[in-house]
Amino acid sequence: MNFLKKTLKWLLISIVIIVALLYISGYGYIIRGARIVYFTGHTTAFIDDYPYFENDTIKKGNNPNPWPIHKNYNSVKETEKLSKVNKDWGTVAYVIIKNDSVWFENYYDGFNETSKTNSFSMAKSITTSLLGKAIMEGHIKSLEQPISDFYPEYKNTKTTVGDLASMASGLDWVENYTGPFSVTARANYAADLEKTILNQKIVKTPGKSFEYLSGNTQLLGMIIQKATGKTLSNYLSESFWKPLGATENALWELDDDENRLAKAFCCISSNAKDFARFGKLYKDYGKWNGKQLLDSAFVVKSVTPRFKESPQYGYGWWMKDVGDKHFFMMRGHLGQYVIVEPNDNVIIVRLGHRKSPDSGVGQFSDDITVYIEEAYKMMKHD
Repeated sequence: MNFLKKTLKWLLISIVIIVALLYISGYGYIIRGARIVYFTGHTTAFIDDYPYFENDTIKKGNNPNPWPIHKNYNSVKETEKLSKVNKDWGTVAYVIIKNDSVWFENYYDGFNETSKTNSFSMAKSITTSLLGKAIMEGHIKSLEQPISDFYPEYKNTKTTVGDLASMASGLDWVENYTGPFSVTARANYAADLEKTILNQKIVKTPGKSFEYLSGNTQLLGMIIQKATGKTLSNYLSESFWKPLGATENALWELDDDENRLAKAFCCISSNAKDFARFGKLYKDYGKWNGKQLLDSAFVVKSVTPRFKESPQYGYGWWMKDVGDKHFFMMRGHLGQYVIVEPNDNVIIVRLGHRKSPDSGVGQFSDDITVYIEEAYKMMKHD
């Protein structure tokens, strides 16, 4: 009994010392991350984690515009393969929009058409849309405007807002979603997000090559907020959420600092059909219901590779060929996708808990191809 008491005593002392050292060394956010992730039975950030964070509301307008229903709505069942992968990879929403009408939709695991789930890095595409809007409205001069105009901390660099949007900034950042000591984890769980970002230096020549870094988009979001004088959630609401006719309010996760800074690199919580509106907006060259919400030239540039050596990325959007078809898409951690084939007028949305096992940072995992191919097999029977 004495031995057990002594063991417990030293175990508690050790835990207290470890916790104290984490806070003293500036890694106290790890405690919060562990509480949110591991203590809820997860191994990484998860799609319905928004209740664990502060959030700003992205308000819908007074005239929501639900998607039209296709005349052949849900007339075709999921293929056997699609049904299996949806189960195996924890899909919660799978939607096919054909000719701007909902052709197929299904929801799983207790989720439904209005359930909010985390966009993760699909928010990067939305943040880049806000950059296009800020340029269109004159808040930011152009893609070539230096970031030092907004943050003098970068006065000795030549990095531009376009470099941030195209993942070519040269920022000192290691993209790691599982390491508790990584800057990505710090950005997600630490209280002062601005301090975390501004501590990152430019260590490579900007504008030369693609390197996927979440810090790029976070810094871009901070610049947009500074340039417009509006919170990202308010700017998103007035620029797109309301004009696009979103049917539900959305949420944008914040850090815990008094500045309440939105996580521009991730973490917009919404539903499949409201996320899909950005696919239609870009498919239609920035026009919605006859109004030009985004400059068409900016849209084209966004879904065109900036670097020949990196054909998978433009400005905030990904590109991938499957067979003889060319898709552009929004992508997020754990397999959040809005996939667009403009020539076929098709948008595929998948939200869920996991990717296929071959997933990797900045890589196209096999699940993307599966979701595309099985959707087209279904549409052949229409």
